Amino acid sequence: MNTPNNKRKRQSQEKIEKIFINLIQTKEINEISVTDICKIAKLNRSTFYANYLDIYDLADKVVQKIEDDVFSLYKIERETKNNTNDFLKLFRHIKDNQIFYKTYFKLNRDKHFIIKEYDTNLSKMMYDNKYIDYHMEFFMAGLNAIVKKWLYNDCKESPEEIDKILKDEYKNKNITYLK
Repeated sequence: MNTPNNKRKRQSQEKIEKIFINLIQTKEINEISVTDICKIAKLNRSTFYANYLDIYDLADKVVQKIEDDVFSLYKIERETKNNTNDFLKLFRHIKDNQIFYKTYFKLNRDKHFIIKEYDTNLSKMMYDNKYIDYHMEFFMAGLNAIVKKWLYNDCKESPEEIDKILKDEYKNKNITYLK
């Protein structure tokens, strides 16, 4: 394994991804070309194609990195099967990585945003385990709306304030561990 080449490859990927993330803030994906990225990055097109099939593959890989990052925030919870409903760490991560989340939403990936597994204990307690798919859909839409609005406002509120907004929405449900 040639370590210098791996380092160079990783640096090229990071450069390409950074340029793509910046371009996607002001353009639609179909307006971004491989040529544009290569000119800005001062890389050959062959370097781009050695790492990505096309712009859409690049977008998919950027999204996958964001999702993996979020997924890692809750690794211990998944391993222990103990859902703490700690959204504060997510909100802190969003505030620290705003451009990545703006990219995520700009690429319309929010239909799969954040929650891949649902807390069935919470749903049993709150909804007598009825219509869980509907409650999950409602919660996800609300969470997405809060995060999008917060990002649109350049995360002016603190993560703690956003966490409180989310918890206040569930106050009337008398959930002790969300208070």
